[in-house]
Amino acid sequence: MRIRRYRDLRNLVTLEDRFKYLALYGQVGEATFGFDRWINQQFYQSSEWKHARDYVIVRDHGCDLGIPGHEIHFGLLVHHMNPLSPQDIDNGEEWILDPEFLITTSHRTHNAIHYGDQNLLPRPVVEREPGDTRLW
Repeated sequence: MRIRRYRDLRNLVTLEDRFKYLALYGQVGEATFGFDRWINQQFYQSSEWKHARDYVIVRDHGCDLGIPGHEIHFGLLVHHMNPLSPQDIDNGEEWILDPEFLITTSHRTHNAIHYGDQNLLPRPVVEREPGDTRLW
């Protein structure tokens, strides 16, 4: 498994390129918590996680995958670029709170990453012009 890092991600300019770098292509079932879901829910309520999350949101200016112009107005998430497991939390792995391995995403982009489906990515707004009667 390759290790995804913010320092590599930030060199990719477009939302699509960053998506391709992060996409799991259907491997979502590989690292799910199942009956141990309480472990990650407890982790996400910790003050350590909330501090790391706030730092990442500010670093990324609240933008989807940290791309300027892709501001997130609702459904903002901070995503672990490398899948998290119950053992990672139990062992207190330092990387799970390290901003080098975290990125701000919208809910739609987060789902696109997990399912490897670029069609789930948010679409750019089509600006209308006077006299424009075409449907999108």
